[in-house]
Amino acid sequence: MTTTPTADQPTPESVWDYPRPPLLVEDARTIRVIAGAADLVNAPHSLVIKETSHPPTYYISEAFVALDRLEKSASRSICEFKGEAVYWRLRGDTASGRGADIGWSYPAPWGAFKALRGHFAFYAGRVDACFVGDEQVQAQEGDFYGGWITRDVVGPFKGGPGTRGW
Repeated sequence: MTTTPTADQPTPESVWDYPRPPLLVEDARTIRVIAGAADLVNAPHSLVIKETSHPPTYYISEAFVALDRLEKSASRSICEFKGEAVYWRLRGDTASGRGADIGWSYPAPWGAFKALRGHFAFYAGRVDACFVGDEQVQAQEGDFYGGWITRDVVGPFKGGPGTRGW
């Protein structure tokens, strides 16, 4: 028996239909990030990057991030589309066992991604929990990418063993 998806059961998006270069869109769902048993983020909306083979990456305005709980780490990386990323860890947390860097931001993003200035993204696997609306997300596999897997996206996803060359 086939059923038609409803608003409560949307048809999942395939990450293989996402573009490259990535697409930046707004999302009106509430975003929560819990770290150290307390909200690090509680935001009414976010910006989302959708890129081929990756689950969406949610960027939250610094206005909704408990900045006093974060400190910049020494880590840096370059994205060919967004520019230089700086990384963040929980203040005073240098050996959490889950990895010191829990999130990142782009202080001076490039071109079409300038709207990411003043926004933070977080690794779902390096904090206690992340939510999109009322759904707790699953972390993207691997140690570099930070996409969030929800019931409205399907893979396969880049990030696991053997996928680095995709």
